[in-house]
Amino acid sequence: MARTIAKDHDDKRHAILRTAARIFAAEGYGRASMAAVARACGISKANIYHYYPGKEALLFDILDNHLSALRDRVCGLAFSGADPAAQLRAIMTELLLAYEGADAEHAVQLNAIAALPENQQEVLRGYQRDLVRFVRARISALVPPGTDRTDVHSLTMSVFALVNWHYQWDGDADARARAAYASLMCRTLIGGIGAGR
Repeated sequence: MARTIAKDHDDKRHAILRTAARIFAAEGYGRASMAAVARACGISKANIYHYYPGKEALLFDILDNHLSALRDRVCGLAFSGADPAAQLRAIMTELLLAYEGADAEHAVQLNAIAALPENQQEVLRGYQRDLVRFVRARISALVPPGTDRTDVHSLTMSVFALVNWHYQWDGDADARARAAYASLMCRTLIGGIGAGR
């Protein structure tokens, strides 16, 4: 007879993911253990294996949930106008707002993705590529005609550099501060683009 799934299964799974992300971020994925995650969750080591067969599966689920939600949230933005500068500002703001409260997941993404098998890394890189394409489309609309593709790529990746490490120096920023930072960085980036070469 198949085992029935508890009504709170998804809630417990989500709590395990959040807790594991904090532990992986604080201790490093390689040093963290399933036993430590179970202790922090207040469950037995045997119980955590009811949700995840091992640490690798747990890591993949953390990153799959984090990156797919981020991709869906940002790439699903509905813009109120056709101005690529305003769209870029909206994207940068949404990225920073999405990172709020997800510092651990973000740190795990930056530091532990290489621990996964190549096929799982490819799934996660697919989410990242979707985000990069979405930003690149706005950058392409802002740069002067004839701009080298390498420059467009560098500018696109600079957008992520400007937002991805924000949590390191201002992780406690509220939504208003995050929007202000996004606006400042967007103005700085677009000012540089507008200046040409």
